[in-house]
Amino acid sequence: VLPVGRLAIDTPSSRGTVPHSDGDTAELQFRYLGPSIDSKPLASGEMRRQLGIKLHAQDSCNLLYVMWHIEPDSRIEVSIKRNPAAHTHAQCHTNGYTNLRPLETAAVRPVAVDESHTLHTELRGTQLTVWADGERAWVGSATALGGIDGPVGFRTDNVRLQFDYLAIIDAPHRRSETADVASRRCERQPGD
Repeated sequence: VLPVGRLAIDTPSSRGTVPHSDGDTAELQFRYLGPSIDSKPLASGEMRRQLGIKLHAQDSCNLLYVMWHIEPDSRIEVSIKRNPAAHTHAQCHTNGYTNLRPLETAAVRPVAVDESHTLHTELRGTQLTVWADGERAWVGSATALGGIDGPVGFRTDNVRLQFDYLAIIDAPHRRSETADVASRRCERQPGD
């Protein structure tokens, strides 16, 4: 955590969730500082720089990802990772990914070093809407989520960032309050 309360990431891979969040809505306000000092390819072998939001993150095997690709391409990609019988990274590894096709999409401008950006997601019923810098960038159906349910979170691969993460806390007495989780402690999980 930085002195001003923002979070910072400078690792090849990071994952996190916000306990007690509603699972449907999140916002990542970030300043891109460039590639991470050390980099590692994705399991597919591709060297990709990306960051994103996790929705309905039941566990590391069952969730929805909204990823903003920075390099080698610049776009929003939405995928569901579904492995009903698995609940840990050791059980599912990179199995179970399905990329969702948008009903509506728009180009996102490339992310440059030292620029600030915002990625915002809202899942209403089965309709997912994604905004990049205030512009609608992706709209589509997430019916494939089925019974997957959990909090929101974030994921990064091969990037350095300073960021704020906003989520809606789902506790009955605090419903619809927005929580800034920058002061919460991040912990390494298997598969990170």
